[in-house]
Amino acid sequence: MVTLLLTFSFLTGLAAGSFANVIIHRVPRRESIVFPGSHCPLCGEPIPWYLNLPVLSYLLLRGHCTRCKGPISARYPLVEALMAALFLACAWIWGFKVDTLASCLFCLLCVSLGVIDLEHQLLPDRLTYPGILMGLGFCPFVSWTTWQSSLVGAAAGASFPALLILVYALFKIEAMGWGDVKFLAMVGAFLGWKSLLLCLLWGAIAGSLIGGIYLLATGKGRRTPLPFGTFLAAAAVAALFWGPAVWEWYMKLVLPQQT
Repeated sequence: MVTLLLTFSFLTGLAAGSFANVIIHRVPRRESIVFPGSHCPLCGEPIPWYLNLPVLSYLLLRGHCTRCKGPISARYPLVEALMAALFLACAWIWGFKVDTLASCLFCLLCVSLGVIDLEHQLLPDRLTYPGILMGLGFCPFVSWTTWQSSLVGAAAGASFPALLILVYALFKIEAMGWGDVKFLAMVGAFLGWKSLLLCLLWGAIAGSLIGGIYLLATGKGRRTPLPFGTFLAAAAVAALFWGPAVWEWYMKLVLPQQT
């Protein structure tokens, strides 16, 4: 049964990665994610099912459309492979539980939002608002949070960055966007307030390090816009898998048990 679950999760993850690519391409352009069917983003040629197999089709076609011969972004197989790996990890860790379904949906949202922000510097409401509702809906049934923690996490995820935006606005500095506010509310709803704090910390560290290296390497100014949502998305997935263990380790460190 475990082998069947892992195999099913891996294959479902590949399909979810294909769907994530549809979301990534169409949602920022305000297009339907249902109609029309899969097609070449360059010439619009419909893609038949036998040429729409995750990862495999890209390799067989050598990354080019069969009609216009235009290049297809390597982002497509990378997202599909990443989603398959994340779904497999979720099934391996949580097994036959609601946790697996909730964590897979959370990973799908985070990957989609992270790549969209990387490409468009946008975190669409069409994904974050449903994500908040899904997080609050799952919170009574998962093992890593409680409904109280999720409610506090959603509120803190929205209020803390919103306060930062307003404070920085007084100095005419753009530190975060309102899309980050809704995204962090989604993270808090799914994971609870403790993992939300870790997401903020890890995202800020990753953004500072990687963003700083990028600015130095390109010679751009400090006020160059960076996709902070991408760093937050990566940190949120990390908090999903390691947040409770890191928090427990930290609490033992600062509050050692009395003997």
